[in-house]
Amino acid sequence: MRYVSLIGALCLVWLSGCPEAHTQSTEQTEHAVQSFIRDHVAKLQPLADQAALAYWEGATTGRPEAFDSRSALELRISQLYTDPNQFARLKSWRDSGRISDPVLKRQVDKLYYAFLKSQIPQDLMQRMVTLDTRVQETFNNYRPKIRGAAVTMSDIYTALTSEPNGLERELAWQASKEVGDVIINDLLALVRLRNEAARSVGFDNYYTLSVTCSEQDAAQIEMIFDELDRLTEEPFVAMKAELDAILAQGYGLEPEALMPWHYHDPFFQRTPLVYDLDLDAVYAGADIRDLCQRYYRGVDLPIDDILKRSDLHDREGKYPHAFSFEGDRDGDVRVLCNLQSTERWAETALHELGHAVYSKYHDRAEPWLLREPAHAFATEAVAMFFGRLSRNAAWMQTMLGLSDEKTHDIVQVSGKYLQFQQILFARWALVMVHFEKQLYADPEQDLNTLWWDLVEKYQKLHRPPGPANAGWASKLHFTSAPCYYHNYMLGELLASQFYHHIVTDVLKLPSGEALSLCDDPRAGQYFQSQVFAPGARYTWNDMIERATGEPLTAQYFVDQFIPND
Repeated sequence: MRYVSLIGALCLVWLSGCPEAHTQSTEQTEHAVQSFIRDHVAKLQPLADQAALAYWEGATTGRPEAFDSRSALELRISQLYTDPNQFARLKSWRDSGRISDPVLKRQVDKLYYAFLKSQIPQDLMQRMVTLDTRVQETFNNYRPKIRGAAVTMSDIYTALTSEPNGLERELAWQASKEVGDVIINDLLALVRLRNEAARSVGFDNYYTLSVTCSEQDAAQIEMIFDELDRLTEEPFVAMKAELDAILAQGYGLEPEALMPWHYHDPFFQRTPLVYDLDLDAVYAGADIRDLCQRYYRGVDLPIDDILKRSDLHDREGKYPHAFSFEGDRDGDVRVLCNLQSTERWAETALHELGHAVYSKYHDRAEPWLLREPAHAFATEAVAMFFGRLSRNAAWMQTMLGLSDEKTHDIVQVSGKYLQFQQILFARWALVMVHFEKQLYADPEQDLNTLWWDLVEKYQKLHRPPGPANAGWASKLHFTSAPCYYHNYMLGELLASQFYHHIVTDVLKLPSGEALSLCDDPRAGQYFQSQVFAPGARYTWNDMIERATGEPLTAQYFVDQFIPND
């Protein structure tokens, strides 16, 4: 983390303006803090519930009035954190050493960071909220075209997965990127506003502010990703060479002629299903909703209520991807999907419902402020833990009723798919994390060229001919979840750590080989008690040590997915 000098000056002002925390007793301080939190939550909770529901309405209908409502509510929420006097009180309490109750101290920490990132001018905050909403509304409602006909992202995924004609694939890939050029001017204006906001509270840019306020260390993140680059480079090159040979043969090309649209995913973040068995064929005709419902019930994490509230199928005006949603912190949990009978959507549904059960099973006796995941990457880890099951042969046999013969065929390739997927995702995450860090360091540079420089370096893809466009901006995370993507990779590391702990310490098995994790409540009960119920009572590193017996480590991800020969 790197501060500029203003932050030190502001701290001196805040401290001098709030001396009472340093003169009060512990009992007096804790009473004052409890009163502050009670008043804050009374104002925040109804606004947060309304804003969440407005977001759901906008995502499921595309109605402009829903986005306008959400924008207004988000602004009102942000204004709850802007009072410098309240921030001064929080900082003074936090620094006083006079809060002995760990749950109270944890709430003060969370409020401190929420207030810190909101100490920006009100007019600037309003401009950020308005612009953010406009970009998301445009993204949600935009429908790309192929040969003049509007298509959905599901249509594009289908074309990239199964279309044999190179030109048609290229048109589908280009269509997937169109929205980037549509939103780019607003997105870059939003990036500049975010940087201006970060500088106004003493940080060099928004990336540094965001990482700091999420209780992470930018240097540690960089170290982890440098290590992942080193560990995954060689196996990725080997796996991609094998993949390229298969793809090139199918298209009648030389491997050197392959372009990004030949890889079955707009950003090459998923493994093409090209090995000896097509996993989509295994899921053909499967009821993905029923599959997930039966599985989660079998591990003592029933989701019937979540599914009843969810929106699961594609239609005009609806958000084209998927997400998990919590309408309040009292059990209104849902998912949005656009289901198809494919392995991609089996993985996506299992993943999003992993987020959902994390939210559903928070202990409602915990304070409202702590009824959320220990960290963003903790809920990602749970979602990834469950999402990986879609390529687990033993799981597929149990849930899809496959014969031993069919399962034997799947075993030969499913492990390979899963291994390649994890290494591929690590390389993709390297692109996203390095790009976004540089985006906020200098948004005036040639970002389109930078994007392809990083894609070539980490994913080993050839850039298309001609001038680079803003197709990178079609990744909505740059708008809706800025400076967040590193959490997906940290989530993958933690998912492997959870898996190792469940296999060896919960189930008491020598290894996880051929383990389906079906119809065994112990895994679900472990997650409920050790991960979900505490919510944010503990910091993320404390929660991980309590739940797995050791700090976050990349070791189990390496053991699980990176070849050692």
